[in-house]
Amino acid sequence: MKILSAAQIRQSDEYTIAHEPIASIELMERAASACERYILESNNYDSLYVVVCGKGNNGGDGLAIARMLKHADRHVAVYILEYTESSSADFIINLGLLQNIPSLTVHHIHSADELEIGDDKNTVIIDAIFGTGINKPTDGLVADVINKINKSEKEVISIDVPSGLPVDAPMPSLWAVIKASVTLTFQQPKLSFLFPEGGQYVGEIKVLDIGIDKTFIASLESPYYFLQDKDISALLLLRDKFSHKGTFGHSLIISGSYGKMGAAVLSSHACLCSGTGLLTTHIPKCGYEIIQTALPEAMVSIDPATEHISTLPSLVSYTSIGIGPGIGQQPDTAQMIKLLIQSTPCPLVLDADALNIISENKTWLGFLPPRSILTPHPKEFDRLTAKHNNSWERLKSAQALAHKHSIIIVLKGAYTATVMPDKSVWFNSTGNPALAKGGSGDVLTGIITGLISRGYEPSDAAFVGVYLHGLASDLAVLDINQESLLASEVIRYIPTAFDYLYKK
Repeated sequence: MKILSAAQIRQSDEYTIAHEPIASIELMERAASACERYILESNNYDSLYVVVCGKGNNGGDGLAIARMLKHADRHVAVYILEYTESSSADFIINLGLLQNIPSLTVHHIHSADELEIGDDKNTVIIDAIFGTGINKPTDGLVADVINKINKSEKEVISIDVPSGLPVDAPMPSLWAVIKASVTLTFQQPKLSFLFPEGGQYVGEIKVLDIGIDKTFIASLESPYYFLQDKDISALLLLRDKFSHKGTFGHSLIISGSYGKMGAAVLSSHACLCSGTGLLTTHIPKCGYEIIQTALPEAMVSIDPATEHISTLPSLVSYTSIGIGPGIGQQPDTAQMIKLLIQSTPCPLVLDADALNIISENKTWLGFLPPRSILTPHPKEFDRLTAKHNNSWERLKSAQALAHKHSIIIVLKGAYTATVMPDKSVWFNSTGNPALAKGGSGDVLTGIITGLISRGYEPSDAAFVGVYLHGLASDLAVLDINQESLLASEVIRYIPTAFDYLYKK
């Protein structure tokens, strides 16, 4: 799914209106109807809907929703913020339609004190003040109303965008923005929803198809994409009946040190579960009994050093190499990584301490094999590059770094961004906060390494690996509480995640 800018969203609306053809008021009706269906399915019959409207097209959406809810025999109160004398044409039409309902009072307010939210626990606030067109901070009446809504602690449903949130740019910290419980956004998620700075206001994202012309959307250029089930299912490879273990490659995982052998177990186990034909794990001597006991399916390469990895094994037979989980940052470990970068025959998957070592030796980035995959969390990425003021800056740096060195950067987060050498960015839609726990990154490293060995191109391995990792966690939390889910338990759900995607 392509992610569009505010200007492109307007162009898409205008093209649909002109070429479907459909009147703009009818398109607004279609959007409002999609919202009404979700609202009625998700709330109690006796809920009071407090619909708070601006005077532009987002406010027009709100008025149409209020009318539909009233026709569905729901309790509705409408408040229009009189912050300007001007109104959009479709807002005026919907206001006229609403005023034809005798039992519904429309309140025109000039002060936040006039907004009556009440104490009823079933009250639901529908935020339809501003949409995607906002380009300046909210102030005055609008800011006062937003602050009052946020303090009410009621369920808030934002229409298209939480009012006050810009969709294309970082938001200054002092802006007043609606903090939604759910955002019913039209056609595509907005870019700002996918960063922590904006995502904290969005709540649960529900993307509603309102019939915007998909051919026109496909013709628009955007570097940003949002991955969904169908995108990943289309990439999955099937096993041929006459294949054998050699068909699916030989992975090498370089992982572990004294006290951190769990990282080697997790990454190796995940690698095996993602389809590699063979796996060798290179570990220090202290981990031999651990890895052989935990994973009888893995072969083991023993480093000469007892407590850390000091030497690079022969690389002749491997089709994918993952390195970093739990290896520490000893000087001879760093030299081993330098030698690996200089001599590897295939793209690398680098995580954790491998990235920390490279951050101390940034010139090594220039020698990474093309299409190598780096999987940093934000602090690791900042160590690789520079400190960033916000997620928008960090993403721009990731695009520049991926392009400069022809590498793939998996920038981990709530919506992990996979950044390609052509600067395209693919946001992941799976996963949950249960993954914010030690060992999760080790699992991801193993999955991606195994997928490359299995036969996936590095770009596809990154897309599928990140999605599969998040999906396994989503499936796991159906059975295990987020607080309690362990990285090792996420691995147990990788087969279930594969099954889910193969059936799509």
